Amino acid sequence: MTSPGRTERLVLPGVLTADQAAATVRGIVAIQRPDGAIPWFTGGHLDPWDHVEAAMALDAAGEHERAEAAYLWLARNQNADGSWYAAYSYADDPAGAHATPGDRGRETNFCAYIAVGVWHHYLSTGDDAFLDEMWPHLFAAVEFVLELQLPGGEIAWKREDDDSHPNEALLTGCCSIYQALRCALAVAEQREEPQPDWELATGRLGHAILRHPERFMDKSRYSMDWYYPVLGTALRGPEAKERIESAWDRFVVPGLGVRCVEDRPWVTGGESAELALALWAMGESDRAVEILASIRHLRAEDGMYWTGYVFEDDAVWPEERTSWTAGALLLAVAALGGDEATTAVFDGGRLPVGLVEPPAHGCSCV
Repeated sequence: MTSPGRTERLVLPGVLTADQAAATVRGIVAIQRPDGAIPWFTGGHLDPWDHVEAAMALDAAGEHERAEAAYLWLARNQNADGSWYAAYSYADDPAGAHATPGDRGRETNFCAYIAVGVWHHYLSTGDDAFLDEMWPHLFAAVEFVLELQLPGGEIAWKREDDDSHPNEALLTGCCSIYQALRCALAVAEQREEPQPDWELATGRLGHAILRHPERFMDKSRYSMDWYYPVLGTALRGPEAKERIESAWDRFVVPGLGVRCVEDRPWVTGGESAELALALWAMGESDRAVEILASIRHLRAEDGMYWTGYVFEDDAVWPEERTSWTAGALLLAVAALGGDEATTAVFDGGRLPVGLVEPPAHGCSCV
């Protein structure tokens, strides 16, 4: 059982006490299955990205064995091509440990995110044996993702079950992949196994994110497209500040949190906690704390957090307390509290940046 003593690093005045943090961690632990899987909620489905986010929250809370079990679940369930399916269910085997693929698409940002989790776990534990065990799985995942890099540097968002893929990229997904590639390069450096192809691919992707918004599908009504260039470590400094200020009033509902979609009266805990992480990464910790404090109304009696709230109807919706919402909040609190592993993967200052291709025609622009 998680004790308040193990979650002292997750204390944040106005947001979480040690007892409250311990209750939230226990909530994620209660959802985790015996085989290490962390579905959205008990009886719900699992997706690889949110599974990793919840595992990272467990590491931030000192639950390293449980986090490792989550990564070993990924190792056991990885496809031969290095990917994972977009969704898994235990509905056909509720008492057992057999996960059945649901959505058999293979989303690139879902597959890449193992690199963020593995590097975070290593920084949390210093476990070289874990890094050795996970390296082949991380390597295969990155290779799968980079097979879908398009000529402009952006990465197609999924491969279909028939192996086809759309020549379309999502900004949010690519920003997440950019962070993941930087973490993958950090793992490679730690293992003294240089990956020059990864370095070039990372540089090309970062350039596309920063300088070529036209290469991505227009999803600007979603708040994630607004803050993910910052959260994914691509954007820093005055440009990050300008981007966040440009749409603050479109997405932030004072006292309630962050809208998921601009034209919907719906604030969500996950997006709010992620924005708080982005604000922290920009050096705006006070505003980050304000955002986290604004979603206290989403906290349930068991310490978990409701996914969202429709403020025009004064209604919680959907009626789900998700592991990844709790995980995002714990990671934001961990960063604000100075947890070394969490700050390292979200600040980005100590992560490799890759190589940018030489500009054409002697241009010196970035």
